[in-house]
Amino acid sequence: MTELAQPEQRTAVRPIKYREALREALREEMASDPTVFVMGEGVAERGGSFLVTAGLLDEFGPWRVIDTPISEASFCGAAVGAAITGMRPVVEILFVDFALLAMDQIVNQAAKYRFLTCEQGRVPLVIRTQGGVGHSLAAQHSQSLEALFYHIPGLKLAAPATPYDAKGLLKAAIRCDDPVIFMEHKLLYPTEGSVPEDDYLIPLGVGDIKRAGFDVTLIAWSNMVPRCLAAAERLTSEGVSVEVIDPRSLVPLDTDLILASVGKTGRVLIVQEAVRRGGVASDIAATVQERAFTSLKAPVTILAGRNTPIPFNPELEQACIPRENDIVEAVRSLVLR
Repeated sequence: MTELAQPEQRTAVRPIKYREALREALREEMASDPTVFVMGEGVAERGGSFLVTAGLLDEFGPWRVIDTPISEASFCGAAVGAAITGMRPVVEILFVDFALLAMDQIVNQAAKYRFLTCEQGRVPLVIRTQGGVGHSLAAQHSQSLEALFYHIPGLKLAAPATPYDAKGLLKAAIRCDDPVIFMEHKLLYPTEGSVPEDDYLIPLGVGDIKRAGFDVTLIAWSNMVPRCLAAAERLTSEGVSVEVIDPRSLVPLDTDLILASVGKTGRVLIVQEAVRRGGVASDIAATVQERAFTSLKAPVTILAGRNTPIPFNPELEQACIPRENDIVEAVRSLVLR
């Protein structure tokens, strides 16, 4: 007797904003695990400066949604201690620029504790923060500092570009037993995308092909992903097929996904908002050069931010980072080589 086919199970999805996806991740993890709590400047009554934590205070109370003093070193230190003793704090640092005030706690304490305790200790800590240009917030509130954390052994680093990735990665980060720097972007909070209603995780270290192609591999993360996708769409009319790879997390990095794409296209453009010098793109380029040299049809190319502090003027601000036209021109040059 032939077994009847079972009806396909479909997961309901709906469009929600990036900030709402992050809020859902926090709410779901806080509801399922009493050790998860949120702390940071203005995260409780104000709901956070970018409204990610809005409503959580009413739902979970002041013991689990904690407004802190304006002192990053002190509340990051408190969070490290709480994580060591078995809690799972999610710290919000308003701008990544302000994380510099807590670098001892992040780099010398959280990142090294597992090593210093011979694998006996854990620091299940998430530090949510945002960076990048936008809103004319000038030089001290607009930096892209992912390379600082990328360089530190013991830290994991995520940089989601879509609401779907933001929710799945944040839930995975909260459940991770190591400290995770969770880099958001100020211009992504109002963007919308489809997110499942069901629970799901995106493991750290698993990248995504945002657009398939066969002529050029574009590698980007955070707010450079939508710009690369827009550039790729424009290039289609010129007969150029662009594959867009989003690592989603930078540590660990999905090197296998990147190398597979390079093996297919033979041309690579890496786009980062941060300045080029000492950046993540340079390390990815070196990896491609070492491990996929025979697949390359042209040198690996990097398109990055200008080597300058970010100015206040909105036109100059945008001129300091790769724009859609810049990406299109860089791909054209690469294809013609």
